[in-house]
Amino acid sequence: MNEIIIHFLSQQTCATICCSDEQGKPYCFNCFYAFNKEETLVYFKSSAETRHGQMMQKNKHVSGTVLPDKINKLIIKGLQLEGVILDEDHPLSKNAEAKYHLKNPMALAMPGEVWTVQLNAIKMTDSTLGFGKKICWNRSEAVLV
Repeated sequence: MNEIIIHFLSQQTCATICCSDEQGKPYCFNCFYAFNKEETLVYFKSSAETRHGQMMQKNKHVSGTVLPDKINKLIIKGLQLEGVILDEDHPLSKNAEAKYHLKNPMALAMPGEVWTVQLNAIKMTDSTLGFGKKICWNRSEAVLV
């Protein structure tokens, strides 16, 4: 994954995640997240009983956006993501709760479960690199070492 994307995701705190119901009707929610750059995962906390929690249990494909925590109206910067929710017993979900709470310790006081999103594609726009500059990453095209 591109270092600019890694740095951006590591520095921000809030994402908008979109899921869909069985008829394909979309629903978005905002959440604090933690980024695992080694495994290209995003963790967030929510309850399985919420509307989006019920949707994600049935359709594990999600998309979303991350904008800078502090928006500068003169700079266009942010990213769009696609991924899939991993089951809590998936090997990549191991230690998700600890990694999430390390970045978001206040969330220890909140009920809910930590969810894991395996990132599959990202498109980042960053006008500080040139007007309309896009950086793309796709898991299927990533070189594995």
